[in-house]
Amino acid sequence: MKKVITFGEIMLRLGAPDYLRLTQCNHLDMSFAGAEANVAVSLANYGIPVDYITRLPENPIADKCIRELLSYRVGTDKILRGGKRIGVLYLETGSNARPSRVFYDREDSAIATIPEHSIDWKKVFADATWFHWTGITPAISENAARACLEAIKVANEMNITVSCDINYRSSLWKYGKSASEVMPELVAGSDIILGNEEDCEKVFGIKPQNFNADSTQGEINQSAFLSVCNQMMERFPKCKKMVVTLRGAINANHNTWGGVMYDGTLLYQSHRYDITDIVDRVGGGDSFMGALIYGLLSFNEDCQKTLDFAVAASALKHTIKGDYNQMGVDEVLNLMNGNSSGRVKR
Repeated sequence: MKKVITFGEIMLRLGAPDYLRLTQCNHLDMSFAGAEANVAVSLANYGIPVDYITRLPENPIADKCIRELLSYRVGTDKILRGGKRIGVLYLETGSNARPSRVFYDREDSAIATIPEHSIDWKKVFADATWFHWTGITPAISENAARACLEAIKVANEMNITVSCDINYRSSLWKYGKSASEVMPELVAGSDIILGNEEDCEKVFGIKPQNFNADSTQGEINQSAFLSVCNQMMERFPKCKKMVVTLRGAINANHNTWGGVMYDGTLLYQSHRYDITDIVDRVGGGDSFMGALIYGLLSFNEDCQKTLDFAVAASALKHTIKGDYNQMGVDEVLNLMNGNSSGRVKR
C-alpha cells in the first residue's frame, strides 16, 4: 500500500468575499487552510491513502476542521489534541493591479507549542511509504521545527521516501532563528525537494543567473534553472529529484505557470500554462506537490508525465475557491492531454 503521511499546521481560513478588502467586510468566508493538509486532500482525491498529522485544541472549530478533512477521506486518527488555539489566516483576494494579501494570527497555536517527543513517529510511519513536510512547519516555532526534524530522522531510519516543499515565508521566521540556520539539516534528509523560483535563493543563496522574479512579465526561461537544480543536488546529495515551480505574474488575475524537474541527469521542462481569470491562487504550490507525489508513486518513474501532471493539476487549482484542489485524476489528465476547452490555456 502506497500510504503517505503529511505533517504541519492547519489553520482557520477567514477570507474577504467578492474581492472586498478586509476593511470593507461585515462577514468573512470560513474554511480551513494549511500547506500539508492541502497536499493530503489532493492525494486523497487521487485515491492515495493518506494520514494528516497535526496538533489541534479541544474546541468546536478544531472538531469542524477534523470533520472536513474526514469528508475528503484524509486520515485523522493520529492528530494530537492539545494546546490553546488554532492558528488563523485572513485572506484578501486581489484583482488586476492589486495583489492578494495574507495576514497570519498563529502565535502560540497548538502546533507551535507542541511538546518535544510527543509524536511516536515509528508508530505513525508503520504502514507508510512516503512522508511530506514543508518549510512552513519549522518556521512556526522551535518546537515545531524539532518535531519536524524528529519525523525526518525516523523516516530516514525506516527507509521512507521524504519530500519537502521549501515554501519560504519570511513573515513566519520570528523566534530568533533564520531559515538558513534551520532548514539545511531538515532538507538534507529529503529525497524530493520542491521550491519556487525564489525559495532556493532566499534560504540557501542559490539562484539562476540573470533572473529577476519581479520583472518576468510572464516569460520565464525554464532552462535557466538547471544550475539551481545542480547546485541544490550537490549541496543535498540525498536528493534524487529537484523540482522548481515557475510562476510569471502578469497581474493578480493573470499568471503563467510551469515547472522543471531534474533527476541528476536530465532536466525535464513542462508546458507553460497561461492562466487567465484566476479564482484563487492560494494553495497552488501545494496542489502541484500533491500531484507530483501522485505521479512519482503512480507513473513508473516517468518524470515527464509526472511533471506535466503536477503542472496541469496546479493550473486547474487556480480556478477553484479555497485552499484545497478539488480535481480528480481524469480531469487533470484531460487538461494535460489537451482535451480541455476552459480558460486555462496551454
